[in-house]
Amino acid sequence: MSRYGQSENLYRRAVEVIPGGVNSPVRAFAAVGGMPPFIDRGEGAELIDCDGNRYIDFCCSWGPLILGHARPEILEAIQETAAKGSSFGASTALEVELAEKVVDKVEPLEKVRFVSSGTEAVMSAIRLARGFTGRDKIIKFNGCYHGHSDYLLVKAGSGLATLGEPSSGGVPADFAAHTLIADLDDEASVEAYFEKYVKDIAAVIIEPIPANNGLLIQRKEFLQFLRNITKRHEALLIFDEVISGFRVGWGGAADFYGITPDLMTFGKVIGGGMPVGAFGGRTEIMDKLAPLGQVYQAGTLSGNPVAMAAGLATLKVLENEDGFARLEKLSAYFQMALDRELEGHESNIVRFGSLIWPVFQKDAPRRADGIESEAIDRFNSLHRSILDRGVYLPPSGYEVMFVSLAHTTEMLDQAAAVIGEAVKAE
Repeated sequence: MSRYGQSENLYRRAVEVIPGGVNSPVRAFAAVGGMPPFIDRGEGAELIDCDGNRYIDFCCSWGPLILGHARPEILEAIQETAAKGSSFGASTALEVELAEKVVDKVEPLEKVRFVSSGTEAVMSAIRLARGFTGRDKIIKFNGCYHGHSDYLLVKAGSGLATLGEPSSGGVPADFAAHTLIADLDDEASVEAYFEKYVKDIAAVIIEPIPANNGLLIQRKEFLQFLRNITKRHEALLIFDEVISGFRVGWGGAADFYGITPDLMTFGKVIGGGMPVGAFGGRTEIMDKLAPLGQVYQAGTLSGNPVAMAAGLATLKVLENEDGFARLEKLSAYFQMALDRELEGHESNIVRFGSLIWPVFQKDAPRRADGIESEAIDRFNSLHRSILDRGVYLPPSGYEVMFVSLAHTTEMLDQAAAVIGEAVKAE
């Protein structure tokens, strides 16, 4: 009998009533092949599927579970809050408390607004940037993912000044025409757009630590260039820190690099595993939002009390337990363990804080076009054997791994050994 019997049965049922059998495409395991395990529960740094198989988890719900699964303080906060009611569509003290905490910890922020997802946060920040500047176009970068709103699902054309083309069905070409695609680590590609569209560009948006298409660590000089050119031409600079915010430190990449963007977007960690997003910036910009200004943004579940409580509890634990210093030690330990196990095999263990990306090529890329297809194919081919050995990695060679405070050095050694064994068994 298959060790994944229950998951296989659930998947057969799922494909009959859910497109592709999943509610988010990467869960389908299309890149790595095979059927996805269906998860029953999480305990600390482990996942347990419906068949009872246990895995050391390096997906951590794609980042937000910085404390691990089912942390008692988070469960208590969720249960106490939900017992009072799960949603009101009205203001609560919890959203004020979390906003105060976020503004206090992230120096560039003066005001913040909560939404329900990272996609919604970015969509709202871009609308705000357009409303504030009175301009329509934005520059984004090939290799940065900012959610699935229409005007961000675009790809580069054939030249620096080529307007974006839709890369998803259902996205009107007119929407994509306002999105300009530049290259990471390439000042010239950005300058060319400003030379041609200087009076039309509302904002430049970037993941300062690009982590959705590999972990493409950028030069500080490049990020500072973006700050300088946007300020010079009265456009806004938006840091999308949905992944890096409250993951690589209290102030995220903005604090690490010492660069102050005009707007920032957040998600993941500040919801403690519950659906949440946020965007914020200077008061003069944020006050353009309704009800004060003419830029409309709303959400019935924005500032949901259960999510606010989970986020507050998460940040309090990180604060009380010197969480980021501990995470740095654990992540550095895991990086060294992986390097040791993969010695003699062409690989790079790229790391930024608790974000880790193993890529099977000689040089660590800074741009999407620097990722070798063979390296991704190799990761994808190894995924099932690593899963079968009890280590749960994100099901795509382009996705990063996450370390949590629930991981122990023993678990990290075990996971590194499993990955090493799979590579050596090829």
